[in-house]
Amino acid sequence: MSVRKPLPHDAAPLHVTGAARYVDDIPTPAGTLHLAFGLSPVAHGEISALDLAAVRAAPGVVAVIGPDDLDPMPDCSPSAHDEPLLARGTVSYHGQPLFLVIANSHLAARKAARLADLRCAEAPAILTIDDALAANSRFEDGPRIWTRGDPAAAIAAAPHRVEGVIEIGGQEHFYLEGQAALALPQEGGDMVIHASSQHPSEVQHKVADALGVPMHAVRVEVRRMGGAFGGKESQGNALAIACALAARATGRPCKMRYDRDDDMVITGKRHDFRIAYCAGFDGDGRLAGVTFTQYARCGWSQDLSLPVADRAMLHADNAYFLPAVRIESHRLRTHTASATAFRGFGGPQGMVGIERVMDHIAHSLGRDPLAVRRLNYYAAASGPAGGPSAPPSPPEDISNQKKPTTPYGMEVTDFILHEMTDVLAERAGYAARRAAVAAWNAENPVLKRGIALTPVKFGISFTLSHLNQAGALVHVYQDGSIHLNHGGTEMGQGLFQKLAQVAASAFGVEVGEVRITATDTAKVPNTSATAASSGSDLNGMAVKIACDTIRDRIAAHLAETHQTDPRRVHFAAGKVFVGEEEMTFAQAAQSTYEARVSLSATGFYRTPGLSWDRIAGQGRPFFYFAYGAALSEVVLDTLTGENRILRTDILHDAGASLNPALDIGQIEGGFVQGAGWLTMEELVWDAAGRLRTHAPSTYKIPAVGDRPGVFNVTLWDGANTQETIYRSKAVGEPPFMLGISVLMALSDAVAACGPGYPAPDGPATPERLLAAIQRVRE
Repeated sequence: MSVRKPLPHDAAPLHVTGAARYVDDIPTPAGTLHLAFGLSPVAHGEISALDLAAVRAAPGVVAVIGPDDLDPMPDCSPSAHDEPLLARGTVSYHGQPLFLVIANSHLAARKAARLADLRCAEAPAILTIDDALAANSRFEDGPRIWTRGDPAAAIAAAPHRVEGVIEIGGQEHFYLEGQAALALPQEGGDMVIHASSQHPSEVQHKVADALGVPMHAVRVEVRRMGGAFGGKESQGNALAIACALAARATGRPCKMRYDRDDDMVITGKRHDFRIAYCAGFDGDGRLAGVTFTQYARCGWSQDLSLPVADRAMLHADNAYFLPAVRIESHRLRTHTASATAFRGFGGPQGMVGIERVMDHIAHSLGRDPLAVRRLNYYAAASGPAGGPSAPPSPPEDISNQKKPTTPYGMEVTDFILHEMTDVLAERAGYAARRAAVAAWNAENPVLKRGIALTPVKFGISFTLSHLNQAGALVHVYQDGSIHLNHGGTEMGQGLFQKLAQVAASAFGVEVGEVRITATDTAKVPNTSATAASSGSDLNGMAVKIACDTIRDRIAAHLAETHQTDPRRVHFAAGKVFVGEEEMTFAQAAQSTYEARVSLSATGFYRTPGLSWDRIAGQGRPFFYFAYGAALSEVVLDTLTGENRILRTDILHDAGASLNPALDIGQIEGGFVQGAGWLTMEELVWDAAGRLRTHAPSTYKIPAVGDRPGVFNVTLWDGANTQETIYRSKAVGEPPFMLGISVLMALSDAVAACGPGYPAPDGPATPERLLAAIQRVRE
């Protein structure tokens, strides 16, 4: 079979040679116009006057669309219909689009957009979590609260207790290709949109709504994106709508792309969180009860904040059984860019909270943090879990739960982190290296080392259940070549190659025989976003269903012509075997075509067994869990706060991997991005609500030199217990949270500087680490 082979990314040669075509590379017709938004210079206020005369008179300007030119005002929101394309009356954040410039060139549009005469009565802006709490500025009437048991009583009765607060910063997506869209007007009022979007169907819906036409009048095509990480799930709606409106108004193709500074100012980021916690536990570190209060800064509009905050609550347990727990979540409205989807979708923030609790418990008891973590793990899965052989875990490390359930009532039946932790700790020499770190720290007053092994248990599925569906369209041509289209989008993660491998395996041919074309709403309708790590799971099954339908038709035809049982027809190595006879796949396709049997089929898949009540916080929101563990060692300069990741060892669960090479690449990239979020990627707003870190010169992402000096990644050898595509597991988001091991390792290094608990916030920049060092020494 073609699946499970470590094949290279299908577009790798195009990427490295610069031949890969993105939206901004598409050859455009003569007369194409270029767009730019005029942006608000204030974070909050009432517009008293907006004079656009100078903008309209600027060189190269063809037209200008102001808020008064649009009635009704198009909505860009993916959820609550609270994101007008252009601000009208009230300005809600610094950088909010106020008007639209249509010009002959990108540069002319950008220059003209700076010429508006705006008069605005500036009002006090709600910028921080504290501001929002003081003003009771929220997206729900009150906090969302989920509970199990009586955590207050459990904590009060426990022999030991810790409490604290951790601040967790946001994160810029920093996709290499910025936001972009191109609208091509068609006859009869139809519109073709080329978008850099993870969600073509949402773009189709929003553009159709803005134009006042049915969805069938809008076709959206996405060939590839130059990265997304969640930042192109909803943030591209505004560009596509603007281009479509301008194209209809002028009758000419219209194109829009954000410059990097504008992109960072206009678009949303990862939600920054504050998490307060209180935990009670016994002398070994076993939790009796824990409470979390999560505060999420959501920005000016709702966007996807509610499900993001929900997922932070869903992952507040990570890998640990919480016998009594209360999780309280506040979704706060502020005058900042609307926070949006980001790799992990709230899960990373929730996990950082419980990992801080485990670290704090271990420090308070003077125990090895890994021992405390393992003690609180969910009970091991019954029956074989796959993977390399491992020594049995000590009995005290296994929780005594008969049916371990999450705080939201879902049984955890596939827990394999006991075995994975044992294997990783032994293979990477955890015990010896921890002793070596302690010895080093005893002898070195300036450079301190730290080490930490942290787990990941991540739920796979959209928590909005109806999104767990996908479609595919497959054609087999009479020459045996295969055309495949599906609802997923390619953003560099290798989805297209994996699905080509699925199709090739179904027909027993080489991957080169399969051509996947651009994602197109005219071919596969009503698609879900390529998000929630669902791309391969959902679309892979849809592709297989379509391919199996065509393969069975070919088999039935050949069985009839050869007067044999269809079960004696086999597809392998580019050939079709009918009993003792054989033919090429192309010959089989030609014969089937000549017999007037359809060689085209659609496939549809929906994830089974999901049931979720987000208000009650109960049900089964996930089809399964993906697991992983990372062991990171760091060195910290206690005089400057500078630090390096010396070594990272990862063991990650991708099920029966569809493509080990692509999955390992995703794991490496996810880890580095997660470590960057928690160590160096700092977003800074000033007192006026202006984003000051809005360019590569002021916002630092991990570079090649920031990766671990020694970086070992291994896939866990075990199939998914659930019936996924070839028993594989999602690998898009779970590896991101492996980066938490770096924050915990830095905490370990700081702890070597004094008796106090370090409690570094994220990102643990040199400045924050120096402050933590000072705290532990006091």
